[in-house]
Amino acid sequence: MRPAAHQDNRLPQEGAAHVKLLAEMFSIGPGNKDHHPALRCATGVFVPLITLVLLGRLDLAIFASFGAFTGIYGRGEPHAARFALQLRAGLLMLLVMLLAALSARIETAWGLESTATTWLLVLATTLVAGGCSVAISWLRLRPGGSLFHIFAFAAIASIPNQPPLWQGMLVAVLTTVLCLLIGFSSRILPSHRTPWTWPPRIRRTPAEKRAAWLEGLGYLVAAGLAGSLATWAGQQLGFGHNYWAMVAAVVPLVGHTTRHRIRRGVQRIIGTVLGLLVLAAVLLLGLEPWQTVLVMALCQFGAEMFIIRQYLLAQVFVTPLALISTLLVVPASPSALLRDRIIETVIGAAVGIAVVLAPAAWRRLRPGPGQGTTPA
Repeated sequence: MRPAAHQDNRLPQEGAAHVKLLAEMFSIGPGNKDHHPALRCATGVFVPLITLVLLGRLDLAIFASFGAFTGIYGRGEPHAARFALQLRAGLLMLLVMLLAALSARIETAWGLESTATTWLLVLATTLVAGGCSVAISWLRLRPGGSLFHIFAFAAIASIPNQPPLWQGMLVAVLTTVLCLLIGFSSRILPSHRTPWTWPPRIRRTPAEKRAAWLEGLGYLVAAGLAGSLATWAGQQLGFGHNYWAMVAAVVPLVGHTTRHRIRRGVQRIIGTVLGLLVLAAVLLLGLEPWQTVLVMALCQFGAEMFIIRQYLLAQVFVTPLALISTLLVVPASPSALLRDRIIETVIGAAVGIAVVLAPAAWRRLRPGPGQGTTPA
């Protein structure tokens, strides 16, 4: 039996750990010229979208929005390294968008029922979650994980009325090229210019390869479980957008410690709730399309300002950004959209946290050497 004194000592230690976790959840890290990448990313979103507004082609806005994700990679790297990282990231995202646009046409091409199509997209998105996670690790891209690729694939594949494939991909390619140009545009200023030294060839150790495959497996399990649970619950209770649960499920998988991963999952839920309040206020204003695009650019700026320093606060900007981009392409009931977002986020974050805790729980429950057998 464990001594009583030892048990008493655990209580203050556990209480201190809980207080520390709570403090970390709401603390903001120091800035590091975050406005530079924030301005680049906001410009990469605003210019393509305002161009589509002027052309009257908001049906292509989602391709521009996801093409602009190219700009979030390599934020603190020298110009040459940033260009290489963004080129890899941009090509991978273009591949994901192309597969998504083709997947969206499966229901018509194969004559499937809507229920079968929904489950098929859950399976396809799950494969994208695992495959892109491995690819991101393989290419050594940061931010890590396949969150953006899950979102891009599922959102595009879920659009009921697809624009012509070549038009959507043309917008995506042009947006990607714009973000690449913005990425090294500061070389115009001598004071911001960095040496153009191409990064060395990637050499992966066996340990890195093993870690990449294990991480991909975690994304596969988390996204698959969350998507299946959200789809089943949505069919029973009448809500949709199951891929938001898949996106939320992989959020806790990013991090080096269990504490950090759980914190991110909780921050995702709290930040989403606060972001929905911001979105409700924006929707009440009844903005014109060009004003909506401006709000999206401001949200992108805010997200990049805080995504490293304070994940909860970043989610306050990410949530309206994601939902407004959806509303631009597929108009829907704002109340239903708000409801779906919070339900799917809670489901996904809970699944993600469970996946994070599962290995430790298994180690505790599994009998150790010499245990589980009784001598005759």
